[in-house]
Amino acid sequence: MRPPYCGGLTVSARAADPVDIDHPTRHLPSDAAPTVGAVPLHPDAILEALDPEQRAAATALEGPVCVLAGAGTGKTRAMTHRIAYGVAVGSYDPRAVLALTFTTRAAGELRGRLRRLGAHAVQARTFHSAALRQAQYFWPQAYGTPLPPVADSIIALVAEAARRERFPAETALLRDLAGEVSWAKVSNVAPADYPEVAPTRQRAVAGRTPDEVARVLARYEQIKSARGVVDFDDILLCTAALLSSFPEVAHEVRRQYRTFVVDEYQDVSPLQQALLDLWRGDRDDLCVVGDPAQTIHSFAGAQASFLTSFALRHPSAQVIELVRDYRSTPEIISLANAVMRGHGPGVELRPVRPAGPVPTFAQAASEPDDARSLVAWLKALADQGVPYGEMAVLYRIHAMSVPLEAALSDAGIPYATRGSEGFFERGEVKSALHALAVAVRTTQSDDAASAQFRAVLAGLGWTPDPPDGQGVVRERWESWSALASLADDFCAAHPDASLADLNDELEARRTSQHAPAGQGVTLSTLHAAKGLEWDAVAVTGVCEGSLPFALATTAEQVAEERRLFYVGVTRARTHLRISWATTRNGGGQRRAPSRFLDGIVAVPKAAAAPASRRTRQGPRSALSETCRSCGRGLTSGRERKLHRHMDCPASYDEGLFEALKVWRKAQADAAGVPAFVVFTDATLMAIAEDVPTDEAALLKVGGVGRVKLDRYGAELLPLLVAASKAQA
Repeated sequence: MRPPYCGGLTVSARAADPVDIDHPTRHLPSDAAPTVGAVPLHPDAILEALDPEQRAAATALEGPVCVLAGAGTGKTRAMTHRIAYGVAVGSYDPRAVLALTFTTRAAGELRGRLRRLGAHAVQARTFHSAALRQAQYFWPQAYGTPLPPVADSIIALVAEAARRERFPAETALLRDLAGEVSWAKVSNVAPADYPEVAPTRQRAVAGRTPDEVARVLARYEQIKSARGVVDFDDILLCTAALLSSFPEVAHEVRRQYRTFVVDEYQDVSPLQQALLDLWRGDRDDLCVVGDPAQTIHSFAGAQASFLTSFALRHPSAQVIELVRDYRSTPEIISLANAVMRGHGPGVELRPVRPAGPVPTFAQAASEPDDARSLVAWLKALADQGVPYGEMAVLYRIHAMSVPLEAALSDAGIPYATRGSEGFFERGEVKSALHALAVAVRTTQSDDAASAQFRAVLAGLGWTPDPPDGQGVVRERWESWSALASLADDFCAAHPDASLADLNDELEARRTSQHAPAGQGVTLSTLHAAKGLEWDAVAVTGVCEGSLPFALATTAEQVAEERRLFYVGVTRARTHLRISWATTRNGGGQRRAPSRFLDGIVAVPKAAAAPASRRTRQGPRSALSETCRSCGRGLTSGRERKLHRHMDCPASYDEGLFEALKVWRKAQADAAGVPAFVVFTDATLMAIAEDVPTDEAALLKVGGVGRVKLDRYGAELLPLLVAASKAQA
C-alpha cells in the first residue's frame, strides 16, 4: 500500500527514537466508560426485533462481513443490533469495538441506540474524531511536541496561497481551490502529482490550468507548515503517518480496537480506507455497511469501489443483503427499483408497507408554472392532514429554489431551506441587490427594467452563457441567472415597471418571512437530503440539463446523477411528485424530461424530439436542440457545440481531433496563453465532428465567433479542407 501523503508536514520516524509506551495495558482515552451496574439485553431480546436478513447480519460475528443495505431497509438497526448481540454473547469486548461513520449526527445516533441496547462502552465516532484523539495522544510521544493545532480558517490559508501565486482574491475561486485542497488530500494526491492526475479524474477549477492549481496546493502546504498548523484532512494524514511510521503506535491501537464496523461504506475515500487498513492490521474482524446505489459524493473523493469490490479483497467475506424497505409504499419502491434497474450495483427493494397513492408526474411550460402547480399539490396534502413539516421539495442545485421560494411566499406556506442559506441570503445575491439599489439611484435609461437589471448583473461578471467550470463559480452564475429570470417574470407581468419597481419587488421577496426549521416545507438540494425522509417529497427539475446536471459529461458522472435521483425518490414515505419544466420562463430552448424517466413515464409529445431531427443531416447550427446520436434534447453549451450528449457516441475522426489539438498547442505556445484560450476541447470536438471547410461553416460552430475566425481561420481552414478530402 502506498504510504499516505502527509499534507506537507515534515515528519520522520527514526529507529533510535521509539515511542515510549510505559504501560502496555493502558487503554486509549475514552468518553464512553462502562456504566456501573449496566446489564446488556438478553441475546434473544436483541434478535427478536429483526427481520431474517437483519438477523443474519446481526449474528454474523466472525470474519469480514459486507452488508448491502438498500434505502429504508434498517441498516442502522442491523448494525447496532449486531454490535449489541456480539457484546451480549461475549464475542465482543465493548471497549474494543470502534463504530465509524461520517457525521457527528450519525455518530450520536449510533451511541444512543447502542446505549439503549446495553452496549454502553462501544466507541461510535466519525473517522476524523477517532483519528484526532489518537493523533493528539501519540504525537507528543512520537515527535516530542504536541500535535499542531487545527487551523481556524482554511479559506484564509488558501487566500494567502492564491495571492502569492497572483490569483485574484475572488471568494468563489478561493472556495473552489479549497475544495481541491481537500479532494487532493483524501484522494492521496500530492501537489506535484496533481497536474497529471486531475485531468484523468475530471477535476477542474474554472479558468485555471491543473499546473496553476498545483502551484496553489503546494504554496498552501508551505504556508500551513510555516504557521505550524494542520487542517481538517491533515488529521487523518497525521494519524496514518503515526501508524505507518511507528510500529509501537500501530500495535497499541490494534490492541485497543479489535472490532471495526463502518457505516455508509460507499462514501469512504482512499485516505479513509488507508487509515482503516492501518487500524486493522492483519485482522479480519470488520463489518462494512453501505448501499452502492446511494454513492453521491464521488466529487469529494468517495469511491464506492471499496464497497463493491469488498468480496474480491476479502474472499472469505460474508455478503448479506437487506432488501425489505420499511420506509416507502410499494408504489414508490417500484419506481425506485425501475430507476436503478440495470444501472449499476445495488439491491432490489421489497415493500413491507401497505399500498399508497401512485407517484405523480407533472410537466409544466415554465419553472414558475411548475412551482405554482407544486404549491397546489402541497396545499392539497395539507388539507388532507399532512403537516408542512413532513413535506420536502428537492432539487439539484441551490439556484433552483428561486421560483419555489417565490411561489411558497405568495401562497403563505411556511418553508425552511436545508443545506444552504435562503436564496436571498447568498453572498452573490446580496451583492446583486446592492448593485441594483445603487443603479436605481444613479441610472437614467429608457430601457426595460429587466434589460437594465441584466446590465447591472453584467457589471458584476454575469454572462448569458454559463461558465465551463463547476463548483462555486457555476453556483454563482446560477444564482445571478435565477435573479435575471425573476426580473424577467416580474417585468412580463408588469410591462411598465421601472427599475425602482423591480427593486421594490425583489426587496419584498427578500424580507418575506421563512419558517423555523421543522415547522414548514423543507427546501433542499438532493445531496443535503441524503439520510433524511418525509411523508411527502417533490423532486423538481427532473429534466435534461438539471438532472442529469449539464456539467455531468462523462458516463461515470451521469451514473452518479442517476443515483442522486434515486436518493431523492427514496426519501418519500407515502406521497411522491416528480416534475419538470420544458423551458425556464416559457420561451427559448425547450428541455426534455430526464433520461432517467425513460421507460417509467411516457414523454409528452410536446417534449419529444421530432423524428426528422434524429439523424445527422450534414453540418448544423451549434444551437441544435437535439442529439445527433439519440435524438433527445440538448441542454448545456458543450452539448450544443457537439450536437450530441457527452456520453453518446462521437462521430468525429480521432486523428483529426488529435491534429487539431497539436495545432492549438502551437497557437497557444506562440501567444503565451493556455490552450483553452485558443479553443476549448468542446469546440475542437465540434469542429472535428462538422469538419467545416469555409468561413461561413466554421463561424456556425459554437465557440468560434468572428474574433477567433479572423484570428485563426486562415491557418485552421486549410487543415480542415485537407481532412475533408481525406475522409471523402
